[in-house]
Amino acid sequence: MSQVFDLASRIVDGTAAGHPIFATYMGVPGFDHLLTDQSPAAYDARAEQARGWLAELDTLPVENDDDRLAVAVMRERLESRLAVHDLRLHLRDVNVLGCPVQHNRNVFTMMPTADDADWAVIAARLEQVPGALAGLREAYEAGIAEGVLPARRQVLGAAQMAAVCAGREASAGTEPTPWFGTYVAGYAGDDDALRARLEASAAAATAAYADLADWMRGTYADAAVDEDGVGADVYRTMARVYSGTDIDPQETYAWGWADLAEITRRMNDCAARLYGGVTPFEAMERLDADPEWTIEGAEDARAWLQQVTDGTTASFNGTYFDIPDQMLRCEAMLAPAGAAAAPYYTAPSEDFSRPGRTWLPVVDTSFRKWWLLSVWYHEAVPGHHLQLGYVKTQTDRLSRFQRMEFISGNGEGWALYAERLMDELGYFSEAATELGYLSNQALRAARVVIDIGLHLGLAIPADIDPVLVEGLAADPRGRVWDADIARDFLRVRGLQTPAFAASEIDRYLGLPGQAICYKVGEREWLAARADAQAAAGESFDLKAWHMRALALGSVGLSVLREELARV
Repeated sequence: MSQVFDLASRIVDGTAAGHPIFATYMGVPGFDHLLTDQSPAAYDARAEQARGWLAELDTLPVENDDDRLAVAVMRERLESRLAVHDLRLHLRDVNVLGCPVQHNRNVFTMMPTADDADWAVIAARLEQVPGALAGLREAYEAGIAEGVLPARRQVLGAAQMAAVCAGREASAGTEPTPWFGTYVAGYAGDDDALRARLEASAAAATAAYADLADWMRGTYADAAVDEDGVGADVYRTMARVYSGTDIDPQETYAWGWADLAEITRRMNDCAARLYGGVTPFEAMERLDADPEWTIEGAEDARAWLQQVTDGTTASFNGTYFDIPDQMLRCEAMLAPAGAAAAPYYTAPSEDFSRPGRTWLPVVDTSFRKWWLLSVWYHEAVPGHHLQLGYVKTQTDRLSRFQRMEFISGNGEGWALYAERLMDELGYFSEAATELGYLSNQALRAARVVIDIGLHLGLAIPADIDPVLVEGLAADPRGRVWDADIARDFLRVRGLQTPAFAASEIDRYLGLPGQAICYKVGEREWLAARADAQAAAGESFDLKAWHMRALALGSVGLSVLREELARV
């Protein structure tokens, strides 16, 4: 092992020790009995640790090309972590999708439950929930004291999740139920002492979440600000964290409008082929009412998505990809109650004892089969599962740090490229599933203009393509973006349900710079493939290019095309 790879491994171990929730999600063993300390002092300690690693990195010899890439990835990621810390954003780390409020609950969905030993580890972690939430509240209180204040919308959204977890409120289609109590009820062993320990710790965790929800809805919401946007400086910093490159917001904003117009015109053509003389939104309404294109019941939807995943994996192995045996399993799961409306993926553990998993949120009792097909190509195969699972197999070429990192611009860009690949290969041959694919393309293009527009306070250009105004509740041209305009725009242009559109807008406002990563990343992946095709001509081998590209791991968009040009 080179000195660079040795440091990379020590960074993973050090990060896991200081952030046990990260360790569980990334499958690093030995920390599942702990929760992350989210107090201000702990955040500061982790930042100093990162500065020390950066200083050591500068002293190490680069022995080969693998070292060179590893150094570039580690430096960019560590500097990004510190940029966020230096802005004191950890003191207002609250949002509706993925912040410590959710992480301290959701991490339990990643833990094995096969035997008493597994449940004893769960009990130990459950006992730490009250202390972890107390540390988180300390960080939020420090933010109030320093004037580092979140948007009230994000505080109330995260508080609602906490209330659902505590059984104070219900998620879609359910009765109010304390999540931790339901979770430990799954213990089927005969150790009465362990059962009592689980029940007591679940009750304490439930009470802690109830207290946090009350405090957030009162003191924290009162201190929060009404302004949703973060402004240009914070936006550029966060966009770089998520994409691994510097974004020109104005250029990206203009490109997003043009891309969305092109997609919308194709959607119009597709809707006309479906029903004749209807808008895409009207076609969506008909599809949502058609039993052929909907699935009733969460478990039936999950089972169908598992069939989709298994079938695509089998047909793609050896054709467009070479899929290692340990990656052939990818489990479709139901997301825990209170989760945001967007489906998501979690990567396998280091040793693949825990497989990759896709997660379907249950926000309604009916599921849109025509829409979900494209989404699951994004989340499973050939999307996230192929990329993030394959990275875990590259133990010879990629450092341990590289096998653990996920840069949204790279990963989400690849997953959106995967959806486009399925379209190119004819997997959306029916007009209904083609409309679902196009709606997801439109959703991601709309994210570009909405995210930048909301956070930078931009106006909607007066000269946008008229096709983008059709069907909206009001003509938004010339108006400055706000949440109401954004919800209606996303609902109509992206063919989303009102509930999903509302959840999405809250998500964008809480994670500035993340929503643009999909389309910005896809643009880079497509450009890199075009470069390779131009260079190779008729000898271009798509499967070989895919495998070379996946073997790079998650690199920032600033180096993606450069690195792909090397192979």
